[in-house]
Amino acid sequence: MSRHPGYRLLFAVLLRRLDPERAHGLAFGLIRAAARVPGLRGAVRAAFAPPHPTLRVTAFGLDLPGPFGLAAGFDKNAVGARGLGLLGFDFVEIGTVTARPQPGNPRRRLFRLPRDRALVNRMGFNNDGSAAVAARLARRRPGRGPVLGVNIGKTKVVPEEEAVADYVTSTERLAGHADYLVVNVSSPNTPGLRALQAADRLRPLLVAVREAADRATPGRRVPLLVKIAPDLDDAEIDAVADLAVDLGLDGIIATNTTVARDGLASPPERVAAVGAGGLSGAPLRERSLAVLRRLYARVGDRITLVGVGGVETAEDAWRRILAGATLVQGYTGFVYAGPGWPRALHRGLAARLAASPHATLADAVGADTRRALP
Repeated sequence: MSRHPGYRLLFAVLLRRLDPERAHGLAFGLIRAAARVPGLRGAVRAAFAPPHPTLRVTAFGLDLPGPFGLAAGFDKNAVGARGLGLLGFDFVEIGTVTARPQPGNPRRRLFRLPRDRALVNRMGFNNDGSAAVAARLARRRPGRGPVLGVNIGKTKVVPEEEAVADYVTSTERLAGHADYLVVNVSSPNTPGLRALQAADRLRPLLVAVREAADRATPGRRVPLLVKIAPDLDDAEIDAVADLAVDLGLDGIIATNTTVARDGLASPPERVAAVGAGGLSGAPLRERSLAVLRRLYARVGDRITLVGVGGVETAEDAWRRILAGATLVQGYTGFVYAGPGWPRALHRGLAARLAASPHATLADAVGADTRRALP
């Protein structure tokens, strides 16, 4: 994966030497500062986000300038979506937001594995809580910034039997500010959360969130998606897919981070020292792609699929689209490639589309998976 020379130097001299969470705060602060300077905004957009009209897509009723968005986890509290849009992300998913504010797990809780171009995090949904985030989003001017997804999760101290009510509280506060809403039941860093992916437990949760979103947004149907883990087996993936179709869900995001540590290039002692948490980045690429293919083979065009996990290059994004993703997300690649990453990915995607037999990205969605079906 190529990096801009300036960012390569900044990463080597400064960012790589800092604690990853501190480096994130510094870099994100610069992005937010750029968005606050009127004369600078246009220059940043022109340099980092030139338009690619051939990449325009429509997903769950939303028109987007392209298919590539920033995954949840980077902007947990909805403080910098406008600046991230200036860098070329076609949509930004904020969160994960919980009903109650919570500090997350003790630091250190974010780690780099540079040999694998990967991160391990056990952040634990640190965020300001849905009331504070909703108040912040209420001040957002219409039409400013990219399409905004809101990702919600369970408050850690809430018992599992009260999880549905906890998600409903966040939904009632946030649905009116979201272009789409994501139910996150797949982070490995909140005890018991992944158990909610079981179809018999997921159904009442999604039904309750759908009803709460409809109550909160009369006259507008907020698209609802669910985000799943890469560690589900085939039967569990099929069960989620069938449930999503049955409930009329708008989308599935595949996938979150993994608890697996297979095939890493980093020394075993380094991996062991990092400890527990969700692994993201290049090592997740093939598993996430396999989950996506299975989902598309099961649901076809009935549900919008979002591919995420190990997306670093335009080729990675193109493979996700051919496998069945209408939209693609990334996060870890941003850490290693820097602010020019969305621009490079868009340029490469446009070139691949132009060289393909497909007239539009919509035509390319799922093409490889359909050919492989019996």
